[in-house]
Amino acid sequence: MSDLVLRAQQGDETAFRTLYLEHAGRVHALCLRLAGETGAAEELTQDVFIRVWEALPSFRGESALSSWIHRLAVNVFLGERRSTVRRERRVFTTGGPEELETVGRRPQDATRIDLERAIAGLPKGARTVFVLHDVEGYQHGEIARMIGVAEGTCKAQLVRARRLLREALDR
Repeated sequence: MSDLVLRAQQGDETAFRTLYLEHAGRVHALCLRLAGETGAAEELTQDVFIRVWEALPSFRGESALSSWIHRLAVNVFLGERRSTVRRERRVFTTGGPEELETVGRRPQDATRIDLERAIAGLPKGARTVFVLHDVEGYQHGEIARMIGVAEGTCKAQLVRARRLLREALDR
């Protein structure tokens, strides 16, 4: 384990600030891909580093710090997503499932669309599975356990996400 990590584990704020500067860009990029919008990604990034500060003393160095932070970021996103879904279920009602598929999607300017915007425009479930599988490299079984769905649902969401991305990018 590096001296910087050891100092940060002991509460050295300067060492932690250095770790933050080294990892914040990658964490923010991951949060942006998962959340699909800048404001939410910024909040998630802050939440991740609060959790890093709190959990850093328990980091044993069995994996790279960047891997540990990455996994923590995914867990923070999934925890936030679960609480948001529970809150929305209590408050949000709809006439049918087709309406749920468009919640959170923004109209896209066909002349300026790019991959990041297309990913951000995916429905939440499809976006989450796409980012975790195709961008971050998790396997379907891992994703299914992380988000609490069947493995077949993950596979179906991935197929759906890829189809929607192709359609968006073909426009």
